Amino acid sequence: MPRPTTLLDWMLDADPLPDDALLTQAKRCLLDLVGVAAGATRTELAAPARRFAVSQHGGERPLLFAEGRASSTGVALHGAWLIDALDAHDGQVLTKGHAGVALLPGLLALPEADRLSGRDFLGLLAMGYEIATRAGIALHATSPDYHTSGAWNALGVAAVAGRLMGLDAERLHHALGIAEFYGPRSQMMRCIDHPTMLKDGSGWGAMTGVSAALLARDGFTGAPALTVAAPEVEQLWADRGQRWYLHEQYFKAYPVCRWAQPAVEAVLSLRDRIGDPATIARIEITTFHEGKRLHVVHPDSTEQAQYSLPWSVACALARGTLDAEAVTELGAPLPRALAERVEIRESDAFNARFPAERWASARLHLSDGRIIESEPCEARGNPHNPLSDDELAAKYHALAGPVLGERAERLERVIRTLESRPAGDLLALLGPPGAE
Repeated sequence: MPRPTTLLDWMLDADPLPDDALLTQAKRCLLDLVGVAAGATRTELAAPARRFAVSQHGGERPLLFAEGRASSTGVALHGAWLIDALDAHDGQVLTKGHAGVALLPGLLALPEADRLSGRDFLGLLAMGYEIATRAGIALHATSPDYHTSGAWNALGVAAVAGRLMGLDAERLHHALGIAEFYGPRSQMMRCIDHPTMLKDGSGWGAMTGVSAALLARDGFTGAPALTVAAPEVEQLWADRGQRWYLHEQYFKAYPVCRWAQPAVEAVLSLRDRIGDPATIARIEITTFHEGKRLHVVHPDSTEQAQYSLPWSVACALARGTLDAEAVTELGAPLPRALAERVEIRESDAFNARFPAERWASARLHLSDGRIIESEPCEARGNPHNPLSDDELAAKYHALAGPVLGERAERLERVIRTLESRPAGDLLALLGPPGAE
């Protein structure tokens, strides 16, 4: 199969920020990713991820919001593991997964990033979203199995790393092929049914993407990446430079699986009508099949909590919101009681609209005999019902503020003006909590 020269040249030479709207969106994505990474330092996964990166991937690159240093592959692995540990990062509906979680750590992993301008750093991040998202859509279109995000965000990381390292089109061709071949084609629904620290495979995706670019630079060869080069996906790449998938990412309002969030919105729309949430006798949720698979009632880990529709709904009703504490502090009696009262039903109509749309409705049975029912609800944060800049900033500070203190304010200011700064201004603020 011949390599698609024109497409590879576009990956290496195109202006990834041809207008101010893309620049603004890239900064929104960066702010959100950094906030989630800071918040994720409070999860149980953070400590073993750091220990593994330092002990098994020794090197000189600083880790994201953690003590110690590692090689480029170790920094990529650790950073994507960290962001993925708190399921609050951005995503895209047609990929059924996440790009930025691997792209930011992949950029931070490479010493060449230290010499970038802030605008070039944002441009590489934007280009990575474009390539990873298209690769993800292509994989879902050509594979009968549902693979984790690491299977395709690895290609975005490889492309960005290759461009940063100055690879030519031939070596980039091999880097993409290596990333696709070695990328973690792990089964997503297995992690949905059995939530653990494996999460969405993005740690391995980031590490694989960086490894692929480094190998290709050294002359290592790879088979063609079918998600890029196969004839049946050619149309998915044809409108590159015209349609920018960076604008089609969603931002999460809550740190739980996107599939649970329509149900959260549905119960929150009813909360002002119920008085004391302890008086709720039954909670009926109607949603799509994949949302129904989020079945854990009493989570005993943050991973189970993030992949639990009953727990998400119960915390939203008990607390009036769903924040990071809801998925890290699991002993509160009222949410545990309410989670036992959740019944999940599947809707053929909602199934037909997945994955492009995710819907749910709620019916609450109260102890006084009243029944109140919601309208069908979507999760907030899609391009057509976006989170405002103020909402994104509030989310960022809720996650980063308790970890970084005053540094969170400085970091936000740097990100909002990064196009007029060196990237080093950003990198200097991504050290371990408590460091200055």
